[in-house]
Amino acid sequence: MARPKKLPETLNTAERHALLAAPRLRAPTGHRDLCMLVLMLNAGLRASEVLHLRVRDVDWLSGQLLVRAGKGKQDRMLWLNEADLELLRAWKARRPVVTALLFTTLHGTPVKDRDLRAMVKRRARKVGIPKDVHPHMLRHTFATDLYRVTKDIRLVQKTLGHADLSTTMIYTHLVDEEMAHAMRTFRQGDVRA
Repeated sequence: MARPKKLPETLNTAERHALLAAPRLRAPTGHRDLCMLVLMLNAGLRASEVLHLRVRDVDWLSGQLLVRAGKGKQDRMLWLNEADLELLRAWKARRPVVTALLFTTLHGTPVKDRDLRAMVKRRARKVGIPKDVHPHMLRHTFATDLYRVTKDIRLVQKTLGHADLSTTMIYTHLVDEEMAHAMRTFRQGDVRA
């Protein structure tokens, strides 16, 4: 299999934690922004999927999340962990304007894609991440981490909603690069017979 020309950049563990710690929950939009970051980093949602998420797409008891046909035209079911579901429940309860969309502006209008992108970049700069962080990088981070943990590329494909497995295979290359680096730099010391 040919290696892709350019591998997507991802966040490391420290950067991921810093980004999720950045939003101020006291700010009117801080809780909303944290929820959107969590959905991209912990569930692999695309920016458009986050922005079009409706209240009815979340099963508030089980944490099941219906992600409606976005790119690739495949609806998919995901599950949120209890901590992320609780964060979303708290946002649902304190939304300034009740609409069908889960995430809106303070006036109840849809959040624009450019505003979501600007928020992600602003939060990354605020915590000192030197990378050009954008919503799709968060999705790449999620996919790479999921593959690292499960070693199941089909599971990653299904979770991301990719129609073609070849689209998902890039995440195996990311992990392969890490393994190659680790093996090249690994040394236990001089072993002599």
